Amino acid sequence: MNQPSSTRLLNAAVIVAALGYFVDIYDLLLFGFVRVKSLLDLGLSGQALTDAGISLLNWQMGGMLVGGVLWGVLGDKKGRVRVLYFSIFLYSIANVLNGFVHDINTYALLRFIAGVGLAGELGAGITLVSESLPKEKRGYGTMLVATIGLSGALLAWAVDIWCPWRISYFVGGGLGFLLLLLRISVSESGIFKQMRAAENISRGNFLALFTDKSRFVRFLRCLLIGTPTWFVVGVLVTLAPEFGAHKGLSGITGGNALAACYTGLILGDIASGLLSQYLRSRLRVMWIFLTLDVLAVLYYLLAGFGSPAAFYTAHFLLGISVGFWVIFVTIGAEQFGTNLRATVATAVPNVARGMLIPIGAAFKWLKSPAATGSVTTAALIVGAVCLIIAFVSLIGMKETFEEDLNYVETI
Repeated sequence: MNQPSSTRLLNAAVIVAALGYFVDIYDLLLFGFVRVKSLLDLGLSGQALTDAGISLLNWQMGGMLVGGVLWGVLGDKKGRVRVLYFSIFLYSIANVLNGFVHDINTYALLRFIAGVGLAGELGAGITLVSESLPKEKRGYGTMLVATIGLSGALLAWAVDIWCPWRISYFVGGGLGFLLLLLRISVSESGIFKQMRAAENISRGNFLALFTDKSRFVRFLRCLLIGTPTWFVVGVLVTLAPEFGAHKGLSGITGGNALAACYTGLILGDIASGLLSQYLRSRLRVMWIFLTLDVLAVLYYLLAGFGSPAAFYTAHFLLGISVGFWVIFVTIGAEQFGTNLRATVATAVPNVARGMLIPIGAAFKWLKSPAATGSVTTAALIVGAVCLIIAFVSLIGMKETFEEDLNYVETI
């Protein structure tokens, strides 16, 4: 049996995956920061600006759903390292071109291409890191990738404050190309090399996830435990100005809310990763953090806040509560054999992101006068459904902390 290719925690795979995810998160959230100013510059205003912003976000999320399947399959067929670098290249060039757009149609096309590129980096990186480290250290490795990567959100916030929106896109693209120019040498994991050398092993067969009950249930569980994450980020945090106004607060900005949330997310990921290593369990940490998420959501929606600072603190607590993101993506990589690992690890976080589309649609309908007529009530209902789904999905899930990853799925 091949051993992981390196016992050093800070090996080349961890460094490149972490820096790639840093640029990934920068670009993923950058549109949220520059949405209004970029669309105003393109001549839109009022309802047209809002509608175009929603459309562009949906194009990006659509690209991520396509890329989540495409890169995952290629990761198992062609290799994790190739996908890692090609995805970084694709979203970097899309970022640079985004800085030159002068019409909505081109903007939408480039957000779709960027979405496809963004979909590949995290899954390939987490898979490579998981296979490159011994099982006693792989939790630390994935924690470093997620923690360093999520800090890209804070850079996007700072760049948005100081730079015009076109320059913000150029910075993102430049960071990606700089990472590629560093040409840090990353080798495929020994586990993948062994699997690739074997004959008659089906690799990257996405449909195989649906042809066997056991595999399908495992895949579905991996998808659904992350449902609350994008309810928190996509609804509660993104719509912070609306929730703030409902609570009688003025001057609340989406950028500040995202910065507060992602600061909490970074700390939450560090805490969940370390706690997982201490408890030697992924699932126990998920139970703990999902419970914290229930409390944080209830506090955010039901408490009164006397100042914007207090309200932003609630966003910080929300971020901590969804700091199980690193555990969520690690579980996806550990639940499946080498011949389907990248397929699942790439699809899982991107489908979780794509869940924002039905979650947002449900929230939009529930807050309308035809339904509850209240943003708070609508959010409570949608949040409760998302959290219940996550808790139910955890019941009976296989613990993977001690799992030996050197095996293949029989297809």
